[in-house]
Amino acid sequence: MKSKFNFYCLLVLFLVSTLGFSQQETSKWRAIFAVGLNSPSQSGLVEPFEAKSTNFPTINLGIQHLFKPQLGVKLDFAYNRFSNADNTLDFKVNYTRINAQFVYDATKNLAFLPLEMGLVLHAGPGYTMIKPLDIYRENKNSYLNAMAGIELNYSISKTVSLLIDGSYIKGFAKGFDPVIEGAGSFNGDLLTVTVGASISLINCRTCN
Repeated sequence: MKSKFNFYCLLVLFLVSTLGFSQQETSKWRAIFAVGLNSPSQSGLVEPFEAKSTNFPTINLGIQHLFKPQLGVKLDFAYNRFSNADNTLDFKVNYTRINAQFVYDATKNLAFLPLEMGLVLHAGPGYTMIKPLDIYRENKNSYLNAMAGIELNYSISKTVSLLIDGSYIKGFAKGFDPVIEGAGSFNGDLLTVTVGASISLINCRTCN
């Protein structure tokens, strides 16, 4: 009887350690894809230009690597487009950015979350490229940025998670000089909300 008990204990221990290892392995490298909305700051536009408060689309693509269970880095690229509000001067702007960010998985610190849910914080520097369209296309602009965000994810398997992310991108741009260079362009901040998926890049047989 004692030998059977020891056998079952060892079996349970083996399964727990294997599943835990598998989950950690599948979290090391992940690809991220998300789509959503953006809201530009009005202070980034010269008068009389005014942007819609919410715009579509925002498209995010990224690769994330956790070098520790809770710490990692992420490189991501995003494309955003916004346009004029109703009854204002017509314009459209393509806002593109690339950022290198630190990632902190805070899930272990939030014991009240269900097992399938996780919370990830991310922040880091980047570069913004602004390209106005139509008649203002010559007023291109680019500048450094810093962003921070919160991601809430839900695991539907060991390798795939659904996510919703809210991020704020702070632009470090100079004022337009002369002001005419700002016609149809943008040098402000951007708020984004996206939904998408995070997919493991590691193929693990025990993770299915």
